[in-house]
Amino acid sequence: MLSIGWSGDQRMQDIYDVTIIGGGPSGLYSAFYSGLRDMKTKLIEYQPHLGGKVHVYPEKFIWDIGGLPATPGHQLIDHLVKQGLTFHPTVVLNTKVEQIAKDEQCFVITTNTGELHYSKTVIVAVGGGIISPMKLDLEGAEKFEMSNLHYTVKGIERFKNKNILISGGGNAAIDWACDLLEIASHITVVYRGEELPAHEAHVKKLREYGVPIMTHSSIKSLVAHSNRTEIAEVIVENTETQETVTLTPDDVLINHGYNRDHSLEFEKTIAPKRDDERQYYIVANSKCESTIPGLYAVGDIVEYTGKVHLIAGAFQDAVNAVNSAKCYIEPEATTWGMVSSHNERFKTKNQELIGQVLKEKQLQQ
Repeated sequence: MLSIGWSGDQRMQDIYDVTIIGGGPSGLYSAFYSGLRDMKTKLIEYQPHLGGKVHVYPEKFIWDIGGLPATPGHQLIDHLVKQGLTFHPTVVLNTKVEQIAKDEQCFVITTNTGELHYSKTVIVAVGGGIISPMKLDLEGAEKFEMSNLHYTVKGIERFKNKNILISGGGNAAIDWACDLLEIASHITVVYRGEELPAHEAHVKKLREYGVPIMTHSSIKSLVAHSNRTEIAEVIVENTETQETVTLTPDDVLINHGYNRDHSLEFEKTIAPKRDDERQYYIVANSKCESTIPGLYAVGDIVEYTGKVHLIAGAFQDAVNAVNSAKCYIEPEATTWGMVSSHNERFKTKNQELIGQVLKEKQLQQ
């Protein structure tokens, strides 16, 4: 059990009840729920923004969250962030956690900035690791990223009535091809392999629409427009025959997968048990407790019997982890938080919301 007798320690004011590593759906809901449980909370995120992997597909519709109709990723991010910041946690962006250690008093979190963070408990919410799209391996390709070379789709309206070249054959690439069928004027898919590995039904849909699918093919070079900032031509090579064809798309969308940074480390004495097959992933029980007291894991990073691999499941993970952390710090605390309809933490906020509704009604009259 963690000792709480730290009054003489100069770090006392800097020690948080819980530090959450990762600002995706599970991390943000952990921040919300730990605030609900009146815990001093810090959230550390590597990216310059919160929202996690949902930023990879901001225009895709998400259907698997209870009580929420189909919602574009960017709207879900807005909702998650607004909710996650309800109780004003300390948020640290652009910061990579490199190691988690523990001294006699608390967990010590080392970051790439050199700053140390101190916490009574830690919730790891880093998903499958820090991800970034795999870039097109062609010299000079980066200069087109500000114009018509894309690794994510930030707004489908950009592609209205456009001729689109999509490179990739996985689910991400083929999902976008299907989503753009009614938006773009023409779509061509280029894939280096023989058979597209994406969902069979989606591949069938593309074929039924007559979408050209160039297998055993890859982008060999990009030819700049006279303005030098946009792609004018794409040279595609057949990897078997070495024959080439020149395409003239308006936009090029690359979906070659993602690079993942799995470099988060633990000091040896507090290294949690990892999954036997996927060594990066943390093994926990249904309360999201790892094999190290005070250390919890939520979202895609955690494995336990009955785990639900959906965004909806990440919310349950967050609740369980926070409740476990609360009881770890305060053994006399209730094992669960009061429901929102009766929770005193919402009394003032509910009054503020009611006031806003009344004010809006008065303006409408």
